[in-house]
Amino acid sequence: MTSTTTRPVLSKDGGTDNRPGLLLGVVLAAQFMALLDVFIVNVAAPTIRVELSASGAALQLVVAGYTIAYAVILITGARLGALVGHRRMYLGGLALFTAASLACGLAAGTGQLIAFRLAQGVGAALMIPQVLSLIQREFAGERRVKALSAYSAVLATGAAAGQVVGGILVSADLFGTGWRPVFLVNVPIGVALLVLGARVLPRDARTAPTRARALDLPGLVLLAGAVSLLTVPLVLGQEQDWPLWSWLSLGGSLVLLALFGAYESRLARRGGAPLIAPRVLRLRGMGRAVLWIAVSMGVNAGFLFTLTLHLQGGLGHSALRAGLTFGPAAVVFGTIGLTWRRWPARLHHALIPGGFLLAAAGALGVGGLLADGGTGSWGLYPALAALGAGISLAFSPALTGALAAVRPEDAADASGLLATVTQLGQLIGVAAFGTLFLAGADGSGAQNSADALWTTMIALAVAALAGAAAGPWRRAR
Repeated sequence: MTSTTTRPVLSKDGGTDNRPGLLLGVVLAAQFMALLDVFIVNVAAPTIRVELSASGAALQLVVAGYTIAYAVILITGARLGALVGHRRMYLGGLALFTAASLACGLAAGTGQLIAFRLAQGVGAALMIPQVLSLIQREFAGERRVKALSAYSAVLATGAAAGQVVGGILVSADLFGTGWRPVFLVNVPIGVALLVLGARVLPRDARTAPTRARALDLPGLVLLAGAVSLLTVPLVLGQEQDWPLWSWLSLGGSLVLLALFGAYESRLARRGGAPLIAPRVLRLRGMGRAVLWIAVSMGVNAGFLFTLTLHLQGGLGHSALRAGLTFGPAAVVFGTIGLTWRRWPARLHHALIPGGFLLAAAGALGVGGLLADGGTGSWGLYPALAALGAGISLAFSPALTGALAAVRPEDAADASGLLATVTQLGQLIGVAAFGTLFLAGADGSGAQNSADALWTTMIALAVAALAGAAAGPWRRAR
């Protein structure tokens, strides 16, 4: 067992400020805020469309521009954190995100709003990789495990909370501002986090750049191109009925990804600094952990997206009521993410496959209860809780296991890799399961929507079973 002490946090005068709880709170609050913004705009989209007279394509870019910029730049943000300092990149990304949120809230037209949403995504991509890197560098042993558990809990509650908070803010129509508070709410929070972050984040070491820490520009260009060609059709393709360009783009992403892999391997053999250190990819269990994280986040995002469409489109629920429906899943996900390490150690190896099996059962329960076109009554909430519990049991140990053996100097590489996998898993989940649902719900009426949801929940269960088939979790060494 490793030591359970944390590194002291440097204060502004170079002394120590041993407040790891406050440091964790600051970085996780930023993670929560950035994740919230992925989902909060969904429920505000109809109001934005009316008030700004936005076209369908423009509205898609308002919603998706943030996600695209976020996914494309994540690994770049992680490497920049290693180069110029995690504190500097966290505060710089947070400042950009906060300023862009203010600009979004004041935007006078869809063109401005799209541009500022892209800037928001860039700010989030520069800020968020530093969260995992700081946890890896500043926490050790059991405290690191607890911090990672809190991190995984934030990922789930942020997704559900985004829909709830968005519904509340839009419904409240504060001072007649309509959709604008969904962006402006970030401003006071961001300013507060900037002030606190400047006080509690550890100062960056002043070291001269070396070849080992150089920025791999060709690798960045190849990876950014591959992720761009993957994410743009995943986000926009289903709304446009998967035109030819979307398939060409997906094929091009595979070509660039292969070129990226070949280039990075050659760079490593020459003694250079590849974007992701090969030793990180060779860590025991890292490959399976990446698979588990991608599948669990894909199932989670697909579940949130399709059930929201059914509740609001098929059953006619308000945005607030639909958001509150996810409460049991979010609460259980967060609770398990924070407590699973306290369970008997003999159970830990079975948590991931067991979690996927529970998620599959929960998905089938939700689909079956809603299959008749009704609301599912109170039986729906235990099924939702089971689904949330299963996804948490699959995701939290996988993330902890993946990072357990990562050395502090590799924290940036691992953080960028896992943050990108998390984001791509969500995008693929929405694209795959969303397309399946929308194809089946092509028409009006609660029963049409319920039939499509039942088919989608079966597909979610199959995906979860595939995750369970990857085997049990083993402690990384």
